[in-house]
Amino acid sequence: MASAVKRSAAAQGIAVRQPQSLKGAPELEEVRALQPDALVVAAYGLLLPQPLLDAGRFGALNIHASLLPRWRGAAPIQRALLAGDRETGISIMQMDAGLDTGPVLMQKRVPIARDEDAGTLHDKLARLGADAIVEALGEIEAGRARAVAQPDRGVTYAPKIDKRETRLDWTLPAVQLERAVRAFRPAPGAFAMLDDEPVKIWRAEACDAAGAPGVVIQAEGRLVIACGEGGLAVSELQRAGGRRLGMDEFLRGHPLARGARFA
Repeated sequence: MASAVKRSAAAQGIAVRQPQSLKGAPELEEVRALQPDALVVAAYGLLLPQPLLDAGRFGALNIHASLLPRWRGAAPIQRALLAGDRETGISIMQMDAGLDTGPVLMQKRVPIARDEDAGTLHDKLARLGADAIVEALGEIEAGRARAVAQPDRGVTYAPKIDKRETRLDWTLPAVQLERAVRAFRPAPGAFAMLDDEPVKIWRAEACDAAGAPGVVIQAEGRLVIACGEGGLAVSELQRAGGRRLGMDEFLRGHPLARGARFA
């Protein structure tokens, strides 16, 4: 399926190119032939070689979803949620050969809401980034833009999410597991094993509780699973091959008693 960007461009008669690689001379010459003022990159999956970074009169700008130098890398939104950050934002960065190491032209901050997940935060930052890049390009055109080198202090990295990270470890504090549920929603989803089958946990909140990690300590009124510290009150689950269900509906079809254990 064509992306929203491609559909919008096609509707306005704007050419769209989708190279499999940016290392070849033909791809570079196609860009140079356009004589661009600047290149703009947003969540792009290929590394831009130096000749392409230099193809625009004002270089290449990246719309990055964090307050650099915090969370350089592929998954800044999920990493901010996993770490319990209270705010994040958009950085408009002048690209260089490093991994999100270039000087910053502009930053816009936004608080992370208590119930924020990766989907809602992504959409919030997408709107913010769209406005920020337009503003930054205007500042460049007017000659007012000033790129500031990133500080050496406060650098953190946001590696791509590994599927192994999405399995909940019940020995961890409930607060961390709640963050994981939100960080991996809407995709790929946090999961746990129950009766040797994966169960995705889509919504949950940390609560006061005590018990052996992974053990169901309440299954009436609400579903509470003990963690290394506190408990996780789960409100939406999904068995493999099934649909997402609220806690009450899930328990009607898959009864759980106190003492049942999530591995």
